Amino acid sequence: MNSKLIKELPQLVKDQVISEDVARNIEVYYQLKQDDKPNKLFTVFGVLGSILVGLGVILILAHNWDNFTRATKTIFAFLPLVIGQLFVGYSILKNKSATWKEASGTFLFFAVGSSIALVSQIYNIPGNLSSFLLTWIVLCLPLIYLLKSNALAMLHIVFATYYACNYGYGYFTMQQTPWLYLGLMALVLPHYWQLLKNHPKANVTSIFNWILPLSCTIILGAFVNNQGDYGYLMYVILFGLFYNIGKIPFFDHQKLRRNGYLIFGSVGTIILLLWTSFNWIWEFNENNSTFASQEFFIALFLFVVTAMVLGYSYSKKWIKGFNLFHIVFIMFTVLFFIGTSNSIIPTIAINCIIFALGLITVKIGTDKFHFGILNYGLLIITALVVCRFFDTDMSYVIRGLLFVSVGAGFFITNYVMLKKQKSKLNSKN
Repeated sequence: MNSKLIKELPQLVKDQVISEDVARNIEVYYQLKQDDKPNKLFTVFGVLGSILVGLGVILILAHNWDNFTRATKTIFAFLPLVIGQLFVGYSILKNKSATWKEASGTFLFFAVGSSIALVSQIYNIPGNLSSFLLTWIVLCLPLIYLLKSNALAMLHIVFATYYACNYGYGYFTMQQTPWLYLGLMALVLPHYWQLLKNHPKANVTSIFNWILPLSCTIILGAFVNNQGDYGYLMYVILFGLFYNIGKIPFFDHQKLRRNGYLIFGSVGTIILLLWTSFNWIWEFNENNSTFASQEFFIALFLFVVTAMVLGYSYSKKWIKGFNLFHIVFIMFTVLFFIGTSNSIIPTIAINCIIFALGLITVKIGTDKFHFGILNYGLLIITALVVCRFFDTDMSYVIRGLLFVSVGAGFFITNYVMLKKQKSKLNSKN
C-alpha cells in the first residue's frame, strides 16, 4: 500500500480537497492492488530458506556419510531431487504464488547439483568441475521458463560465469576458450527481455542490469589466449558497447543506480585508459599471426556491434550534443594499431583523451546540477595527475602545485555549483 498517500487522506478530507467516499475508494484501490502483488520480502526469505535447508541437509548427510551403505547413499542422493521435483510440480499444477515458485525452484536447483555430485562420488564416475557445472546448468535451464523464476535466472548467470572462469582461467585448462558460455548467456536473454518489457523499473530488473555486464567483464579475459595485447582493445570496445547501451533512452532515463551498463562502460573505459596511459604498456610483442588470431576476430566483432549500436542511436537522434565517451572505442582502436609500431603517439593521445573526458564529465555534471557526475569528472582528472606523478621526472614542487590545483578545483567547482543551485531554488520560490 502507498503508505504516504494513505496517511495524507485524512488531511485531504479535512481540507475538503476530496470527499470521504473518494478517500475510502482510494484506500480500497491500493489495498486490492497490494494484495495482488507478491510479498517481495517473503519471496527473498523463501529463496534464502530453501538454500539454507538444502545446505543443512547436505551437511547432516556428509557427517554420517561413511556409515551408510552404497544403496542407502544412492537413496539419499536422489531424495532431495525427488522432493524438489514434487514441490515444483505442486507449484506449477496449483499455480502457486511467485514465492512458492521461487523457493521450490531454488531448492530443486541445488538438489540437482547435489544429486549429480553424490552419484559421481558413490560410483566413482570420472569428470572435472567444468563438465559438472555445465551439466548442472543445462539440466536446470528449463526451470527458468517453467517457473518464470528470477532467482533461477540469476543463479544461471552466476554459475555460467563460474563455469567459464573455471574452464577459461583454470590452471589445468590453459588455452581453452569457454565458447559455450556465450550459448548459456544467450539462453537466459529471453527471460531478461521479458523483464525489460514488463517490469523495466523493478528492482530485480536493475539487478540483471548489473550482473549481466559484470559477468561479461569477468569472462572476456578468458577469450584471450596467445595475443594478450589484444585484451586491452577487446575490453575498451566492450566498455564502449556498455556505455552506448546505457545511453539508450530506455536505460538512460532511469536512475543512475539502475543503469549498470552506463556505469560499467564509463568507469571501465577510464580504468583501461589510465592503465594504457603508461608508455611501457605499448611495448607490444609483434607476431606474424596477429591479424589471423582469435583475439583479433573477437575485437572486430565487438567493434562492429558497438558501431551498429552507436550508428542506430545517431539515426534515432538519441544522442544530443557531443560526448567523447561514445566514440572512445573508435579512437582507441586507431591508437592501438598505431601503437604496434610507435609507442609515443598513443601514450600522448590517451593522456589527452583522459583529460578531455574529465572536462566533459565535469561539464555534464554542471549542466545537470549533479554533484556525483561533477566530482566523478574531477576524480578522472585527479587520477590522471596521480598516474603522471609516478612516471615523470617533474620536480616535487611542480607535482605539489598540481595536487594543490586539483584540490582547489574540487572545492571551487563544487562551491560555485552549490551557489548556482541555491540561487536557482531561490528564484523559483
